[in-house]
Amino acid sequence: MAWVLKMDDATIESGLVHDFDASLSGIGQELGAGAYSMSDVLALPIFKQEDSSLPPENETKNPPFQYVLCAATSPAVKLHDETLTYLNQGQSYEVRLLDNRKTEELPELNNKMVKSIVRVVFHDRRLQYTEHQQLEGWKWNRPGDRLLDIDIPMSVGIVEPKTHPSQLNAAEFLWDLNKRASVFVQVHCISTEFTPRKHGGEKGVPFRIQIDTFAQGDSGEYTEHLHSASCQIKVFKPKGADRKQKTDREKMEKRTPQEKEKYQPSYDTTILSECSPWPDTAYVSTNQAATPSFTSTPLSTYTTSSVPDSDSSSPNHQADPGSHGNAEVSLQSTNLQLSPTASIQDAQKWLLKNRFNSYTRLFSHFSGSDLLKLTRDDLVQICGPADGIRLFNALKSRSVRPRLTVYVCQESPRESPLLERHSSNENGEHSISSSLHVYHALYLEELTAAELIRKMACVCSLPLGNINQVYRQGPTGIHILLSDQMVYNLPDESCFLISTVEDELGEGLHLILK
Repeated sequence: MAWVLKMDDATIESGLVHDFDASLSGIGQELGAGAYSMSDVLALPIFKQEDSSLPPENETKNPPFQYVLCAATSPAVKLHDETLTYLNQGQSYEVRLLDNRKTEELPELNNKMVKSIVRVVFHDRRLQYTEHQQLEGWKWNRPGDRLLDIDIPMSVGIVEPKTHPSQLNAAEFLWDLNKRASVFVQVHCISTEFTPRKHGGEKGVPFRIQIDTFAQGDSGEYTEHLHSASCQIKVFKPKGADRKQKTDREKMEKRTPQEKEKYQPSYDTTILSECSPWPDTAYVSTNQAATPSFTSTPLSTYTTSSVPDSDSSSPNHQADPGSHGNAEVSLQSTNLQLSPTASIQDAQKWLLKNRFNSYTRLFSHFSGSDLLKLTRDDLVQICGPADGIRLFNALKSRSVRPRLTVYVCQESPRESPLLERHSSNENGEHSISSSLHVYHALYLEELTAAELIRKMACVCSLPLGNINQVYRQGPTGIHILLSDQMVYNLPDESCFLISTVEDELGEGLHLILK
């Protein structure tokens, strides 16, 4: 049995309106101020946890350090883009090192030094992946040059500046946080050197100058990373950065005010922005395995103290065998003439001795014969016209003739049996004749009495301090005091017999040249 409820349309409509009004009547009561308040909502645990993780609105976190490059930024950079700074190749630019720490921030650094490493690196990620190959190619085209250097005389407040021959694009130094510090850097590579095409008018690749700062750890090494910052740069040939800056400024002046609003203004200085530290696997030259003695050397300094000088001969001539234990090594390392049998180590010493310090890394695997095989054109292409011709002349040219050559022999009271000269008489019997005197050659360059006395003392194995006076035996046996003027006027290839006489007090010796 089915029940059918019959209601007219007016009854149904009035019921729906009544129910809808009843539903809306509670909305105001449920969401009114008396039911809920914003403070009650924020008091919930979930909002308390999120609120505690947010910094206060009036507190902004500043970096502990700040680096300012004293070079103007480009005005042709759009808003929200990174600044771009133009630099001239080889020009010194100041980078101010600022300590922004608050009083309670990093108190362990108070009254201590920090180490900073400044680098010039690629901005493009594609070139960063091939950094090693790019820099090796640059080094081959620019032998002996560095991508980055520190201008030490102009820098202020930095100590122990160093450049590693294996890292041509980096330099490091220490600086005191309590003192004003500024480092002047020079970038020697230009942006167009790393473009694929070299037909002129190419758009150069941007670089980055990055500074990483480290604190001293428990081991005494500066390994604890503190801060890193970098900025984008482009490097032009000398005066090119000034022209580019002027061109950008003129272009911006021609734009409408509405277009100018889309670009950043040009600032007098460039502030390096914070970034991640540079990875430890930075560029290291592959040609340093054979020269471990040059792996850590102060900027632009190499020592030649390991190359001995001969006291008894000119640098252009062979040393006396008695001066050194090994005459062959002395010949290879002290002569201006490089021997074809010289080893790699002797070739390195020869380069240092002849002021080719900047090319020791380039020729780190070359022996004496390898260097002598290079032609003049090869050396000019490798080292450039000036140094290439100078190196070729040093390798191929004859030694410069000394200004004066003197032969001396020490007179001995008893003749040595080894020096006796044997002869035969008419009956075929052997007899002993006068002894054979052996002379030593002294090569003088300064033409002074002190130089001659010093080299005679070396030949005669006499202490230089025991020689009081030196005389030359003149006519009728008179003794003439040796002077600079006398040495200057000596005939070339003069021969003297050196006689030693004790002085009156027995405290020294007099030398007589006969």
